Amino acid sequence: MANHKTHQYHTQILWTGNLGQGTGSYKAYERSHQIIVEGKPPILGSSDPAFRGDHTKHNPEELFLASISACHMLWYLHLCAKVAIVVTHYLDQASGTMLETEDGSGHFAEVLLKPMVTIAPGSDTQQAEQLHEQAHQLCFIANSVNFPVLCKPTIHVAHSG
Repeated sequence: MANHKTHQYHTQILWTGNLGQGTGSYKAYERSHQIIVEGKPPILGSSDPAFRGDHTKHNPEELFLASISACHMLWYLHLCAKVAIVVTHYLDQASGTMLETEDGSGHFAEVLLKPMVTIAPGSDTQQAEQLHEQAHQLCFIANSVNFPVLCKPTIHVAHSG
């Protein structure tokens, strides 16, 4: 049996959408909540506006997509640093497709990461692109989902001078 390190994470979700009637009816409450992690600023959340949520707050689907994207990026930056590829800018415009079923449940069918990476002159462009595949293999979040996470990176070399 392999030796595994265990990491524990703790969050609190505090519902803040009681308008005085609790969940007396489907329209009687807001979906507003706070995501609380000790020692960090709270994240204001709600449901997707398609499900009576507040469009000005983060919804679980967006945060899930952001988690996949951020995990990939952090592994990618780590791998680049290890092989002396100097990343100077990284922007991922990720998208995810969720399918809602007739009974109201749903699931993600696919996520597409589209990282646009700028590397310093002299860095290996081909290796910079290939490291995305390795980052994907190592990503904790991508390894935890049951749908395809695709990655279509774009690598630019910064202008020298």
